[in-house]
Amino acid sequence: MWNEDTPREACGLFGVFAPGEDVARLTYFGLFALQHRGQESAGIAVSDGARIRAYKDLGLVTRVFSEPILQSLQGYIAVGHTRYSTTGSSTLRNVQPITCATEHGNIAVAHNGNLVNAHHLRARLEAAGEQFESTNDSEVIVRLMARALENGADIVDAIRAMMRQVRGAYSLAILTPTQLIGVRDPYGVRPLALGRLGRAWVLASETCAFPPIGADYAREVKPGEIVVIDADGLHTYEGLPRACEALCMFELIYFARPDSHLYGRLLYEVRRRMGRILAREHPAEADLVIPVPDSGAPAAVGYAAESGIPYGDGLIKNRYAPRTFIQPEQRLREQSVRLKLTPLREVIAGKRLVVVDDSIVRGTTTRQIVRLLFEAGAREVHLRITAPPIRFPCHYGIDMATQRELVAAHHTVEDVRRQVGATTLGYLSIEGLLEAAGHPRERFCLACFNGDYPIPIPDDVELVKEIFERATPATEAKP
Repeated sequence: MWNEDTPREACGLFGVFAPGEDVARLTYFGLFALQHRGQESAGIAVSDGARIRAYKDLGLVTRVFSEPILQSLQGYIAVGHTRYSTTGSSTLRNVQPITCATEHGNIAVAHNGNLVNAHHLRARLEAAGEQFESTNDSEVIVRLMARALENGADIVDAIRAMMRQVRGAYSLAILTPTQLIGVRDPYGVRPLALGRLGRAWVLASETCAFPPIGADYAREVKPGEIVVIDADGLHTYEGLPRACEALCMFELIYFARPDSHLYGRLLYEVRRRMGRILAREHPAEADLVIPVPDSGAPAAVGYAAESGIPYGDGLIKNRYAPRTFIQPEQRLREQSVRLKLTPLREVIAGKRLVVVDDSIVRGTTTRQIVRLLFEAGAREVHLRITAPPIRFPCHYGIDMATQRELVAAHHTVEDVRRQVGATTLGYLSIEGLLEAAGHPRERFCLACFNGDYPIPIPDDVELVKEIFERATPATEAKP
């Protein structure tokens, strides 16, 4: 369901090196577990040791892949991708993995993140004669690697050559005819985990993708690390020296599933601690604590436990409402929350409510939810948010909003409270967020809260998803 008040997801990566296994099917289930990270498109590329075959299309994983398609993807190594676009619109030519022919064989690359210097690199490559087929920044990564391979580099040196040139956030799952490779940028902005499936190896954006296929979590891919998996096992290389760690804090607040682990911690417990600390920072006299489903639930449990106020379900989510980012006409946009959430009048009527949610971006959907609760008979609505005020845009792979659109960038907390119509409004502080995460400030990117971007942003960078499409014909071809 389209929701303009929630940051849009990053992408999901999955890879597996498993001789004797049905790797396409394993990748399908891995992508299904990562579907929350992107719902626009999905793709799988498979190698049999000599040839790479790929299939990709727009839509959810279950719509893109049928039984005949999975059976056609035969091999023992695979990478997969499920996408929410941050650079390049949601069109077929931008679906990943991106495949490219080189003198050393085909490669396929799946990318989660966003490059801040892609426009400069693409202009340079086009001036050198490169012909781009997509309008996303991920193809810049692929073209840089391909050029290095054509100049005689091996795959590891080609990846290093690419890493020396790109700036921004990138976790990569790369397929060659005989190798599965994982790469993470030197800041570690986007997550990438390594798992074991018997003697086989698995890569995934989140650890929640491992249990459905019977894999066990091994460790995180380190910032700046290249892991190469082939017939001889796992090999690790330094791609670039590790910089200061800067894992995106929104992975902990919202993006990653609550059953995933980051920095060794179960995110359900991290979010529950966020709720406990939020109750201490912003107490309220109320009768009931309710979450905005589903992302607010763990924090609401924590808030209720800390405050002693009973927890309950006051909003029921329609789980069969289609996920769509097609924005309806204004009249329907104003009513869109009613398609997604239904208030339980008998539960909330006459009650003073604490309503726990993960974030406020523009404020529009939050205003609709508050209005819905008052219309259902709530006496008071005390809004509690587990993310600090979002005042700066993300340049590293979250489709959030421009700074002009961020309600907290130009308004005080009291102004935002009046705009959304809540009785009171309280945001978790950055200090409280770090306490809940259980790690020091130096291990996270907090740029959307404090404007401190760990990777420098070029002065001329445009926060426009369709930046490469303004002069590019929109030709489409089925893969």
